[in-house]
Amino acid sequence: MKITVIAVGKLKERYLEDGVAEYAKRLSRYCRLEILQAADEKTPEGAGAVQEERIKEKEGGRILGFLEKIGSGAYVIALAIQGQMPDSVELAQKLERLGVEGVSHVVFIIGGSLGLSKAVLSRADCLMSFSRLTFPHQLMRVILLEQVYRSFRIAANEPYHK
Repeated sequence: MKITVIAVGKLKERYLEDGVAEYAKRLSRYCRLEILQAADEKTPEGAGAVQEERIKEKEGGRILGFLEKIGSGAYVIALAIQGQMPDSVELAQKLERLGVEGVSHVVFIIGGSLGLSKAVLSRADCLMSFSRLTFPHQLMRVILLEQVYRSFRIAANEPYHK
């Protein structure tokens, strides 16, 4: 299976880069991992709702550009606070079920600090949330990769700390 993560913005902290690299190394045993970074837009101090919506649309356009290149055969999961909130076993079962159904490419989308545009949310096959809490979007890459790794370990009946 191929896993692609489309994320808005570059990682700015070394510890986040190290975390992503560690889980990329661990995942190499289970899948082909690709991480694509869409440029983020600067949000001016005191930006209004209209300006924030424009920023999400610009970032969303970049995400949709990546999705066009990937093609329509991939299953797209957008991380959004209003999405389903699976536990680790349910996520493992979902990824396993997708594989059984013939899906060979799963794309996860992590938006920028303002979230995802309506166009990206409507393009997704599934909306998923990790919590009702808000996490920094850069840290979310590490959290997502850890959970995908955990899912593969669960599906393979391999031990992993609970």
